[in-house]
Amino acid sequence: MRSESHPRGRRGGRSVQAEDKERKHGAKTFRRGRALAFYEMMNMKSIALKKQLETPELQSINPIIVGELKAVETLMEEFAELFELYEVEVVIEEDNPIETQG
Repeated sequence: MRSESHPRGRRGGRSVQAEDKERKHGAKTFRRGRALAFYEMMNMKSIALKKQLETPELQSINPIIVGELKAVETLMEEFAELFELYEVEVVIEEDNPIETQG
């Protein structure tokens, strides 16, 4: 039965299968968006920890900060692998190149 307010019905002329496909894709996109947001939050924590390493006032707790930074970066790597966020990891690394100290 078609709706009077919509000339092509509730689905706009789309089949039930097309509507189901859109719903499934939408949920996947939503979860991916949340995963990307979490990854970006972890990246911001990593950047903040790197800045703290350079702060003279925090040199006394430098080993603790280094440990936290390693933990955050390990989580980021595992999270990127689990959610297949490889392209995001590359883009973020290009935006914020890591300077190696040697």
